[in-house]
Amino acid sequence: MQTHPMSTARLPVTPLGLGLAALGRPGYITLGHQRDIGNVHSPARMEENAHAVIETAWGAGIRYFDTARSYGRAEQFMASWLQMRKISPEAVTVGSKWGYVYTADWQARAETHEVKDHSFDNFQRQWGESAAILGRHLKLYQVHSATFDSRVLENTEVMRALAGLKANGVAIGLSLSGPTQAETLRAAIPMEVDGVRLFDTVQATWNLLERSVEPALVEARTAGMGVIVKESLANGRLTNRNTDPTFRSQMELLTREARRLGVGVDALSIAAVLAQPWRDVVLSGATTVSQLVSNLEAIYTRWDAQAAQSLKAIQETPEAYWGKRQGLAWN
Repeated sequence: MQTHPMSTARLPVTPLGLGLAALGRPGYITLGHQRDIGNVHSPARMEENAHAVIETAWGAGIRYFDTARSYGRAEQFMASWLQMRKISPEAVTVGSKWGYVYTADWQARAETHEVKDHSFDNFQRQWGESAAILGRHLKLYQVHSATFDSRVLENTEVMRALAGLKANGVAIGLSLSGPTQAETLRAAIPMEVDGVRLFDTVQATWNLLERSVEPALVEARTAGMGVIVKESLANGRLTNRNTDPTFRSQMELLTREARRLGVGVDALSIAAVLAQPWRDVVLSGATTVSQLVSNLEAIYTRWDAQAAQSLKAIQETPEAYWGKRQGLAWN
């Protein structure tokens, strides 16, 4: 994979990146996550697994890694691998996020796994923690799941603090979630502090099931923002692990096209995102080395017009998609 500059901030990234949401904590909403981490999920064992996946990603050429303060110990696992391998800050781009507080206390099943807090005090605390852990490797800092409900984009104190980070060389982004992704993004694109555009990147959900944010992503890219795509596999719903009987007809279409192109359903689904001209990075959320190896086949998959036309039929409305996502169990 070749690196290319993302956004006007010119962050060097690769078409495929690795997201650590499922690697840094024992509980997550991906289908079959419990099967991936097994019954023994001590911090030491999970760090060992995270290092193995990161090492495989690095060996395959991946140079963008995405984490967050709320991903359990993901930042620490990333930092310990970087230190162990003596990776220069100039050789890799690491992005992290603030705005959620991890509250599961290392339990796979907890009453509450994370709590949103977009306050200025939490920004200050979490930025200090992220910077201390990742140091000069931290190139991109993002508002985690910006929505109108939290009113974070209206918080002048927070926006000025983010602008201060940007003035000191840290790229600033926001991630999106929910059926109003497009509206939030359109509010963020023109935002300026002291005449300087604030947001360098956006991280949004786009996949074969949920495509509603696409026009806004095109607008963001045209404005000079980098585009990072998360949840390309819909938390496992776009893999063979999805045995939901109500999804049977969609899975039959996916399987047919995957077989025609000679890849797995996961690689086919990621290839669909890689084929979009407005994307910069597509994140793999692999929890195991074997999953990542399978995801990597997307790089060599020849997504074509037949697949694009055939798989239009599996799209869901934003309300249906996000309703089903909300119903996914932490495991």
